[in-house]
Amino acid sequence: MNAKALSTPLRILLLCHSFNSLTQRLFVELGALGHCVSVELDIADRVTEEAVALFRPQLLIAPFLKRRIPESVWRGIVCLVVHPGPPGDRGPAALDWAVLDGVACWGVTVLQADGEFDAGPVCDHDGFEMRDVAKGSLYRREVTEAAVAATLRAVVRYAEAGAVCPNTAAPMAPAAPAWRAAMPQSVRSIDWQRDSTSRVLAKLRSADGQPGVADELFGQPCHLGDGHAATAAVIASLPPAAPGDVIAQRDGALLRRTSDGAVWIGQARAAAACGEGAAFKLPAALAFDAQAAALPERSAALERADDEWGELRYREIGAAGARVGCLSFDFHNGAMSTTQCQRLLAALREVGRRDTCVLLLLGGRDFFSNGIHLNCIEAAAHRANDSAAEESWRNINAMNDVVLELITMTGRLTVSVLRGNAGAGGAFLALAADEVWAHRGVVLNPHYKNMGNLYGSEYWTYLLPRRLGAEGARSLMQRRLPLSATAARRMNLIDRCVDTSPDRFELVAITDALALALTHNLPERIARKQAARIADQARRPLAEHRNDELTRMHRNFYGFDPSYHVARYHFVHKLPHAFTPRHLALHREPGFRVDDGEPKARP
Repeated sequence: MNAKALSTPLRILLLCHSFNSLTQRLFVELGALGHCVSVELDIADRVTEEAVALFRPQLLIAPFLKRRIPESVWRGIVCLVVHPGPPGDRGPAALDWAVLDGVACWGVTVLQADGEFDAGPVCDHDGFEMRDVAKGSLYRREVTEAAVAATLRAVVRYAEAGAVCPNTAAPMAPAAPAWRAAMPQSVRSIDWQRDSTSRVLAKLRSADGQPGVADELFGQPCHLGDGHAATAAVIASLPPAAPGDVIAQRDGALLRRTSDGAVWIGQARAAAACGEGAAFKLPAALAFDAQAAALPERSAALERADDEWGELRYREIGAAGARVGCLSFDFHNGAMSTTQCQRLLAALREVGRRDTCVLLLLGGRDFFSNGIHLNCIEAAAHRANDSAAEESWRNINAMNDVVLELITMTGRLTVSVLRGNAGAGGAFLALAADEVWAHRGVVLNPHYKNMGNLYGSEYWTYLLPRRLGAEGARSLMQRRLPLSATAARRMNLIDRCVDTSPDRFELVAITDALALALTHNLPERIARKQAARIADQARRPLAEHRNDELTRMHRNFYGFDPSYHVARYHFVHKLPHAFTPRHLALHREPGFRVDDGEPKARP
């Protein structure tokens, strides 16, 4: 961002419901400006008060809260609240209403906390044009970009003036309705007999992530999400059906008729699929696997029209002899199940036979990849003759197969293009390419330990040391904190950090890849790559890396220490936090101190 580093850093406490994507982005941005940043999860007022007493922050920022900041805190120090709505908007479901109402422009407001929800003095704000996408996608891109810009401006002015000063240089956005309560399910309820495809999509997109749209499938109550319009061609290929009928499946999604078309429903949360009281979100066809088995499969070709939804997509650009292939794998929330890994592996093998010089791996628009699919793994724990350990083992091996295919694809240059964040095994999938490019807003979490102290696989013991060296690799894997694309480039973890917006980045990457395909020395670069792979294999075969990693992972999955399974269960079922992890709460680290008003910096 354009905010400047300060000569005198602030102690800033991030108070948040969870360490989500926006909070992580602010964490790395504020740290890059020289501030001493610590995190406290919003567990209870008493715990927040204790964190403030320990850290003695000069400023508290709340990027993502579901409760009021205690009066004992906001009366003692300046507290900035990030609200995902323009000035004047108030309420806990701002973005839900904006998506459902189809507003053209929206914004983010940074305000000073007081005794009322979202009603304190406005310190800064930023606006953006809405896209016709799900709430979560808007939050991870437009809301995050606007929130970071507005928050950093407010922090700079506070640091310079010692008080909260409104941004008088920026005009106020038009006022929104004063207070809108949480959106009730009655407003989102879908009338499958009357609602058009566009209206169904608006309702599904407004409920993206949580809580989902309350509905029924196959006579069973559930919550639906992740909707995509179906094309007329797909609908015409199927027998006539009434609105509300479920008529096909694709890539784990179910196709359901609307009054004027059909929508692919990608995700469902159904208690009956997992036992009473154990409902959690799954690919819709997996949540209703018995019923889905009777439906026809309408798979999508890798190369197809832009309006035809599917998780995998491929296209080629450029003249013969200098072609660039673009493979995207847009898996929901970046999670990759065993089945999804197998389909991606098949796609990689297919495009690997094409006559291209450069292959761009585009991942998904919101996430490049986040590794193994914890929800699908949890589902295995509820199936007869299966277990979470068994599905974990299948999933990690399937991920390894994908990474191995990419490492050994020596006939062309491969580039991972990070349009969105990458974490855990997804980060190492990116590193399996010859080069890694990211835009400035990407955040990486290249470690596994936060999920129950997992050792990790995906050939990280080969991929990471060749970029950072053995000691650098060990240090990064122990750090357990998010990393900005800028910092990743500085330490040589990635090859490029492009200073552009997420919207422009894909075009920039494709343009640069076309230029790369035309370079005169490309054949020599590919030859050097092939020679390096042969030399690396002779030094230590990839199979040894995989075997050593999986030996450790086998203990994580099947051993006496249940940490991974406990952490996975808490993650999938979204159980409330009992404490803030020590790697986030700098103020709770043994030996932390604040000397003469100056913080002990995070290592």
